Order: sequence, then structure tokens, then C-alpha cells
Amino acid sequence: MAALPPRPTPTVEAIYAAFEANAEDGFRLHLGASLIGKECLRALWFDFRWTTKASFPGRILRLFETGQLEEARIVRDLRRTGATVLEVDPESGRQWRVEAHGGHFGGSLDGVALGLLEAPKTWHVLEFKTHSAKSFAELKRQGVRESKPRHFAQMQVYLHLTGMTRAMYVAVCKDTDEIHVERLVVEPAVGEALLAKAGRVIHSARPPERLSADPAWWQCRRCEHHSVCHDGAAAERNCRTCLHSTPVAGGWHCAKWDGPLHSAEQRRGCDQHLYIPDLVPGEAIDAGDDHVVYRMNTGATWIDGRAPC
Repeated sequence: MAALPPRPTPTVEAIYAAFEANAEDGFRLHLGASLIGKECLRALWFDFRWTTKASFPGRILRLFETGQLEEARIVRDLRRTGATVLEVDPESGRQWRVEAHGGHFGGSLDGVALGLLEAPKTWHVLEFKTHSAKSFAELKRQGVRESKPRHFAQMQVYLHLTGMTRAMYVAVCKDTDEIHVERLVVEPAVGEALLAKAGRVIHSARPPERLSADPAWWQCRRCEHHSVCHDGAAAERNCRTCLHSTPVAGGWHCAKWDGPLHSAEQRRGCDQHLYIPDLVPGEAIDAGDDHVVYRMNTGATWIDGRAPC
């Protein structure tokens, strides 16, 4: 009989459990520049519409924190080379931010720098990432554009919206602590295309087509929205999955209550919530002011909202 693998100690389990207990839902107020490089528009729409709550084990959450902690070391390392690194905007005292589409699209820069040895007189957008040994080797061999297209897209958005012409990508291998630096030049056509892509996602009332109709397709299989997109699982119930809500300049509007929706209200939702029909695995066969009747793919009838009298 094969020996059972050792069980994690209670201390390790408690550490991971604490990370899970303090984890956020993953719902961003805006569509992030760090996501816009995704190939699937439908997945981006699900991100923006808060269909799927983030769910990661404690070990992975701690790994994410490791990447965040590395940023301070990279800033220190760059300053030691003589570069001027600004982690926050001197005018606001906050992290550098860019936004577009009425605030519904944007992101936060890791910093900006002047005096980098490769081009001392040019301001650079800074982007910091940590990699596994395999990912780091691919990055060195292929470059960030080919090996990490989402990172490339993120930097092009930042360049486009800040008006800067250069970016520096600083990558650290988590296995060896080796550093890889790559400089990128702004590509206006790429930036414009990415902003247009974000606009299509934000202003679409319905989810775009799937990247693949095959649930076993490798990108679909690895997608966090797989269960909602392919398996008919229920989307999260909040204002952004409700057919009454619409993104408007500066926020969201509820047609049911004819008023703005603040972030806490969006997360909480209300008892008048009705799913966007495309999020229900079935066909709408009847509707009223406060309900929609569906014939589900299983053949059953389901009433979303208050049952009609």
C-alpha cells in the first residue's frame, strides 16, 4: 500500500486559511489594463460584469503577495543605478493611474522613471513582474511581446494614456532572483486598438461570442469563467449582472430605480435583480415588470424575480 502524502501542519493550514478569509472578491470597479490583452472578449465582458467571484487557495494568494512585495525591491534596485523613480504622482500623492471610457477602463502604473542607463533623458513607464523559471526562460527567449502578450498590451495602454514614448519591463525570476530588463517603444496603433477593444466590451449590453464553442479548448479550460460560460452555472447576483444596470460616464445607472449605483450598492444588489438573459442557460418565454420566465436547457421552467400571481 502506497504511503499517504504528509498532511500540512496546522500552522501552515492556518496561514493559508487566513489568506483565504481575507481575500477580496476580485471585482474591480473598472476593466483593468492588465486584463485587456486577453484574447477572449467574452471573458473580458464577464470580468467587467462581475459574473464570477475570484477563488484562489491560500498558497496562491500568498504567492500573489510575494509579487507585490518584490516591487519595492525593484524600485530600490533601480534607484541604486542612479535612476529617479517615482512610485506616486507628486500632484496627487497617489499611485499613478490612467483611465478612459468614462472611468470604466484603466489601471495603475508601478511607477515612472527618468535617468535609466539605457536612455537617461527619456521618461519611462515602469512595469514589474515576477516569473517562474519556465516563464522567465520563455521571456528571455521570445521577448515580452510574444511570451507575455497581456503584459505587452498593459504597457501599450499605459504609454498611450500617459503620452510617454518608452516603457521598461523589469522581470524577476522567483527561482533564481535573476533580473531581465526589456524596453518597449510606444505603438500608437496598438494603443488605439486596445482602447477600442475595451470600449466594445464596456458598452456591450450582451456578452460577445465565445472564443471557442468547445469547452475543452485550452483557453476555455483554463478560464475562470468556464463554469458560467460553458457549464450553465449561475453568475453572481449583483447589479452588474442585472438587466436594469448600464455603465455611464463616471459610474453605473439603474433603470429600475432611475438613479446612480455606487460601488457598495453594485456589490450588494437588491431584491429587484433580474439576470441579463444571456447569463441564464435557457430561453426567455415570458416576462413582466418584475420577473422573467425561462425554459431552461434542462427542460425545466424557472422564474427569475417575483413569481407572477
